[in-house]
Amino acid sequence: MMTNTVRLHRVIKAPPERIYRAFLDPNALAKWLPPHGFFGTVHQMEPRVGGHYKMSFTNLTSGNGHSFGGEYLELVPNEKLRYTAVFDDPNLPGQMQTTITLREVFCGTEFSAVQEGIPEMIPAEMCYLGWQESLQLLIQLVEPTIPG
Repeated sequence: MMTNTVRLHRVIKAPPERIYRAFLDPNALAKWLPPHGFFGTVHQMEPRVGGHYKMSFTNLTSGNGHSFGGEYLELVPNEKLRYTAVFDDPNLPGQMQTTITLREVFCGTEFSAVQEGIPEMIPAEMCYLGWQESLQLLIQLVEPTIPG
């Protein structure tokens, strides 16, 4: 089975702890991870090494969706997340692995993501576009500093 890999890099004007929290808070994740045109539901989240998560994306226009879940492999607070993802759809076989690294820099956080094992039926370019949309939403969530 062939698979795809995408790599992303950004500098985000927010502290690493805020970005890290956005990955592990179910309400935050449901707000920013689904790409444009979709909304997310987190069904399960155990943010600890060996813990599991389950999430679904639903297309607002058609009502169709897909679900996926996985295991947290590595969690280094404010520095690194590594987790797996498996689609519930048997037409999207295999296990993906995503590694997120966060490094504090002068103006915020250097963000890097590597997603490996993307099923070959998902074009890498579409996955990359989806990540770009998700990162726009992540930035809108984590960059504002709102008192109180």
